[in-house]
Amino acid sequence: MLVLRFATVLAIAVWIGGLIVLGGIAAPAIFDVVSLRQVPDGRMLSGAIFGDVLRRFDLVSYACGALILATLAVRAVLGPRPRRFSLRVGIAVLMLGASMYSGMVLSSRIAAVQQEIGAGVAPSSLPSGDPRRVAFGRLHGQSTLIQIVPILGGLALMFFELRD
Repeated sequence: MLVLRFATVLAIAVWIGGLIVLGGIAAPAIFDVVSLRQVPDGRMLSGAIFGDVLRRFDLVSYACGALILATLAVRAVLGPRPRRFSLRVGIAVLMLGASMYSGMVLSSRIAAVQQEIGAGVAPSSLPSGDPRRVAFGRLHGQSTLIQIVPILGGLALMFFELRD
């Protein structure tokens, strides 16, 4: 049981920590470094770099979600069943669903808008009223906002694990 609990806590820590590091440190650093180098099409390059990092991390988050659900299920079968088991499973499913929606649905919509804008053109370079820029901004905002779900859910799961 101790190994299963450790695996759960580790998966939660990797998932939450990764999201916080990506959004709070990696993205700003990538955009700042590239802009300081005055690279032509720097925002496009920064977006491409961060987008690839995020796509790779999406796979990590899916694995963490699956591991959390699997460890909860095994702990329930082997006993004793974790306290508030149904709530924990519900939170983990919600976290995984939010990450999958962001990584699969919203990311593909963002890519479609970027393709519509054209290669080498940053959405931020379009006029502020341009529907493509507006759509990109809305989708980017939704993608960023939805990542709050796994962060808050992960904190709740961590709280439950630490209380056991």
